[in-house]
Parts: sequence; C-alpha cells; structure tokens
Amino acid sequence: MPAYEFVKLTWEEVNDAVAAGKVALIPAGTIEDHGLHLPIDTDVVIADTICRRTAELIPDELVLLPPITIGYSPHHLDGPGTLTIRWDTFINYVKDITASLIHHGFRKLLILNGHGSNRPVLELAARLTVVEHPDTQCAMLSWWDLLRVQQAVAEFRESEWTGHACELETSAYLAIDPGRVKMDRAVKDINPYMSKHFWADLVGRRPEGYGNPAVLIEYWSTVSRTGTWGDPTVASREKGERILQAAAEELVELVRELKARPIRPRVPHQLPEVVARNG
Repeated sequence: MPAYEFVKLTWEEVNDAVAAGKVALIPAGTIEDHGLHLPIDTDVVIADTICRRTAELIPDELVLLPPITIGYSPHHLDGPGTLTIRWDTFINYVKDITASLIHHGFRKLLILNGHGSNRPVLELAARLTVVEHPDTQCAMLSWWDLLRVQQAVAEFRESEWTGHACELETSAYLAIDPGRVKMDRAVKDINPYMSKHFWADLVGRRPEGYGNPAVLIEYWSTVSRTGTWGDPTVASREKGERILQAAAEELVELVRELKARPIRPRVPHQLPEVVARNG
C-alpha cells in the first residue's frame, strides 16, 4: 500500500507523517457536464491523477488526500449531471477539511484545483485557513496555471481556443482512461460571443488583438451548444501524457518549496495595550 495514501494510514502512521513535516496535498474538482464526449467526473479525475502522480514521485514528502468531488458550478446546471454546492457551504466544507488536518498536526497544505469556478472559492478557503490558523500555510492553484503545463501546451496545441471539454481536458482524460472518452461524439464548439475584453482560454493564451480579459461567468448554455469550449477533435493520448507529466513535475517543486517555507510569527504593531486587549 502506498505510504502517501492518507486514508490508508493508521493513526500511528498519521502521527509519523505529521512528525516528518509532510505536506497534505488535496485535489479538488466537481461533477459537471463535459460536452458530449467526456464523463462528468473529468475535473475530479484530472486533478486527482496529477496529485497521485506527484505523490508517486515524492512518496516520502506528502500525504495525498481523497479528492473534493463536488464543488461550485451553478452556471453549468443546464448541463445534465452537474452537481453544485452553494459557495459559502463549499468554502466552509473545505475549511472544515483543512481545520481537521491542522487539528491533527499538519501545518503545510496544498490544494490543486481542477475546476474553473472553484478557483475563487478555493482561494478564499485557503486564505481563511491561514487567517484562522496563523501557524499554518495553506496554498492553492489550478493545474492549468502551472508554467510547465502552459509551456507544454504551447508546443503541441492545435486549437485556437481551450476552455472546457477541450483539446486539453480531452487529451488528459485520454491519457488516464481512454475507454471512457467518446471521441466519435467530440465536436468543435467555441463561444461565438467572445470580444476584445470578454474572452477566456484555459491556459491564458491571448490572441492577437485581444486585451486583458474581464471575468464574466455566464450560464454555460448561453455560450455553448454542446457544453464544450474548444476543439476536442484534435486531442490525443500523447498530448494528455505531456500535460500530466508536466503538471506532476512542477507540483513536486511546489510541494518542496512549501515544505521548506518558514512559518513566521505575526507581529502586531498596535500599541501594547491594544495588543493585550486583542489577546
């Protein structure tokens, strides 16, 4: 049994992991529609696979938590199969997980996100974890924001736009479980209403003539016929393998950087009597 699998540890092994200063790595996604060709667990499967591959590279430096499987996705409810949790419920749920880990002694927590609309709420959950537990560090990021992933994608991408159930997510799923991908149902479907400041690309590539994008999250059914944003027809297992490998390799760097980062004490600069009153 892998030593990094958190839920397979005994309580003595949990204590050993805490004593070793291991980082708690938490994948997060959601259950939502992913076009006509991908399973609704796509976001969860990709985030969990990247974290698992990271753990396999450095099994003695982290513990891998089970993925957070249902996130914040109300704008996808027109797509059959989508499950969503209220934003405040989701934040508190994630905070309860981090607080439990902190209670047992973990001080370094890293959340890897696999769902776009989880990003703001996961960031708040990570921020509030630190605010409420100043002797800890909790960070989060999305796999498509990893520089090595963006570099890999820049070398092979064939589609003009990437976003959802696209070349990238489809390729990643093909590398993980190709039997579940219905490539005969994959269709190119791109938001036709994008403009100079209202556009989005999963890895942030800005086409010529476009400005910095404003964040505008519309109901998905108003900008996509099939639930897809991009061109999954050019996806391949080889591209997906490059994505997963690049993500895991950079996540190793992040885990080690977080593990080595000192936790510094707060320094109140108010008058002594104010500090005393505030406890």
